[in-house]
Amino acid sequence: MVAAHTGKKSKRQLIVSYFWTAVGAFLAALSIKMFLFPNELIDGGIIGISMILTRLTDKFFFPIYFIILTLPFIYLSYKFIRRTFFIHMIVAVVLFSIFLTALATIPPFESDPLEVIVIGGAILGIGAGLIIRNGACLDGTEIMAIIINRKKGFTVGQVVLFINIFIFAGYGLIFRDWHIAFQSLLTYVVAFKMMDIVIVGLDELKSVIIISNKPKELTDIVMHEMGLGLTVMYGRGGYSGDAREILFVIVERLDLSDLKDLVLSKDPEAFMAVENLHEVVYGKQAKVPTKKRSRKRLAKKT
Repeated sequence: MVAAHTGKKSKRQLIVSYFWTAVGAFLAALSIKMFLFPNELIDGGIIGISMILTRLTDKFFFPIYFIILTLPFIYLSYKFIRRTFFIHMIVAVVLFSIFLTALATIPPFESDPLEVIVIGGAILGIGAGLIIRNGACLDGTEIMAIIINRKKGFTVGQVVLFINIFIFAGYGLIFRDWHIAFQSLLTYVVAFKMMDIVIVGLDELKSVIIISNKPKELTDIVMHEMGLGLTVMYGRGGYSGDAREILFVIVERLDLSDLKDLVLSKDPEAFMAVENLHEVVYGKQAKVPTKKRSRKRLAKKT
């Protein structure tokens, strides 16, 4: 996953962005040195390939393998993505390598394999998520996935998953240990989920398109009963040809059920299409539409 941020950042925003990138690089390096390496687990992507090569040789070479394997993807990020992402990725890779070297003598986390998988994967996911959230990434396979996505149409997630299946399978074949390979896969799943939480946030947003014969009544309900903002779009029925108003609402996941109940109570024949939103960006003057009155007040009315 690669964060898609556009526009120039102020000096303060850049400092904050690099600070959280550094924190993310530190957490990722901490997880690998303290949890993954001592328990012979690997991550996916370029980091995973570097860890396989390191196990075949010596742990000292891990930062070197990582930088060498990442260099081609840094070039691809400059050529196919954008300059700001290219710079942020260089910073993230350099910081990650520095922290790997600095944490060389840190004691390992020795515990139950399940604890290692969950805690180590969570720390790795938080670190990678912070890096992505601030406009960069550590894993060069994501750069390849973006390019393939643009040229062939496969999603970034599909390409990354396809590559990582071969990496984990290769790890099991090389060392004849499918138990460790499976544990590494579970660690990756935990890290991926935690990374998604860091990037998207715990308050998932949904976009809802409402088509109804009572658009004005529903507008009043959504805005005054729930305190949500909405946009009225004008469309035409494909079959009937009748002009109609279409309501577009952004709502938090926890409030989606209330919204559906209120809409259907006013118009049982209303049509609603619900989609997941990964990110919503508001301008300086915009008001967040999910800021609404307290749920207690809504509960009393319903």
